[in-house]
Amino acid sequence: MASAARIARLVRRMPVLILAVIVLTVGVAGAFHAPAMAQEQQNRGWSLRDLLFPRRSERIEPPLDIQKARPRSKAKKNRAPRPPAEPEIPVVEKTPDARTVLVVGDFMAAGLAEGLDTAFAENAGVRIVVRSNGSSGFVRDDFYNWPQQITTLIETEKPAAVVVMLGSNDRQQMKVGDVREQPRSENWTKEYERRTEALGKAVAEAKVPFLWVGMPAFRVQKMTSDMLAFNDIYHQAAESNGGEFVDVWDGFVDENGAFVTNGPDINGQPVRLRADDGINVSKAGKRKLAFYTEKPLLKILGLTAPGSVVTPSAPAGAPVETPAPAAAPIVIDRTAPMLLSDPALDGGSELLGAAPPAKANPDLPGEKLVVEGKAAEASPGRADDFSWPPKAAAATDTTTAINR
Repeated sequence: MASAARIARLVRRMPVLILAVIVLTVGVAGAFHAPAMAQEQQNRGWSLRDLLFPRRSERIEPPLDIQKARPRSKAKKNRAPRPPAEPEIPVVEKTPDARTVLVVGDFMAAGLAEGLDTAFAENAGVRIVVRSNGSSGFVRDDFYNWPQQITTLIETEKPAAVVVMLGSNDRQQMKVGDVREQPRSENWTKEYERRTEALGKAVAEAKVPFLWVGMPAFRVQKMTSDMLAFNDIYHQAAESNGGEFVDVWDGFVDENGAFVTNGPDINGQPVRLRADDGINVSKAGKRKLAFYTEKPLLKILGLTAPGSVVTPSAPAGAPVETPAPAAAPIVIDRTAPMLLSDPALDGGSELLGAAPPAKANPDLPGEKLVVEGKAAEASPGRADDFSWPPKAAAATDTTTAINR
C-alpha cells in the first residue's frame, strides 16, 4: 500500500516536473540563441519587410533617417533662358568744342534722343542735348507753344543741327477761335498745318539745318491712320522750310504695313521694339529710331560714321604745305599669255601632224540636201513617192534560172 501511495504522489507531481524541465530547457536555449539571432540581424541588415511585417520574436525599429520624413523638394520649372544682356557702350567725355545736336518734341523725341546718345556715345565731338516736353504738341499751344519756345532753345544751346519729333499727343480737339474742332476736320487740319509751318519757319529763320522725324505706327488702328495723315503734314512743313523729313514707318510695321511689337533691330536680330501699351518704344526701338536719323544727321555734321571725327580746316592765312611729288610708276614686265592649243608657242593655229579634213562630194544626195536643200527624187512606188497619179514601177525580172 505504501508503494502504491508513493507512486500516486509521483504521478500527481509528474506534470509539475515536466513543466519545470520544459521551462529550464527553453531558458537555456534562449540564452544561447539570442546572441546568434542578434548577430544574424546585424549581418542581414534592415529591410522593408521587417518594417511592414515584423516577426513576433523581432521588434526592429526603422532607422532614424526613415523615421523622420524628409520634405520633398519641389521640382523646379524650366524657365526660358533670358536673352544675353547687351554690352554697355563706353561713353567718352565730350570735348569743350563738341558740336551740339538739339532734339526737341514730345515723349517720342525723348526716346529718339536716348537712341542718338547711344549712337554717338564714342564720339567726343558730338553732344546730344534733349529739350523735350512729354505731354506737349501742336494742339495745346496754351500748354506749350513750340514755335515760340524753339527760338529761345536755339539761342541758348547754339546747336549745329536740330531734330524735331512731335505730334503723338495731337489726336484731340483743338480750339480754333472760339470753336473746338474735332481732330482731322477741315478747320482742324488747316490750323494744324499753320502751326507746323510756324515751327519749321522758326527753325529756318535761325539758319540751323534741321531734321523732322515722322511718327511710327501704333497698336490702335485709328491712331495709326491719324499718324499717317500727320506725317504728310510734317513732310510738307519740313521741305517747305529747307529741312529734311525722316520716314521711320517701315521700321515698325510688317510686310503688310501692320503694327508689330517685335521686329528686327539695327543688326537684323529679332527683338522687342514696342512696350506693352503699343505706344512707347523699347530700348531697341529707341536705337532703331536713331538708326533712321543717323544717315541724314551725319550728312549735316560732315561725318562718315557716328564715331568719326571731322578734320579741322586750317585757319585763314596759314602756310599751306606743298604735297610731296608722286612716286614714279613701277614698270612691271608682264609675260604674254600662252594658249594651250599652241604647243610650239609660235602663234600657230594648227597642231603638229594635223591633217586637213576631207572635202565632201557635193554630188552626193546627202550633201545636196544639207547644202542646197534639195531632196533626191523618190523611186516610183516607194513610200516617199508622193506623185499623183502614181508612176508605174519599172518591171524587173527577179526570176533566176536554175541550171540543172
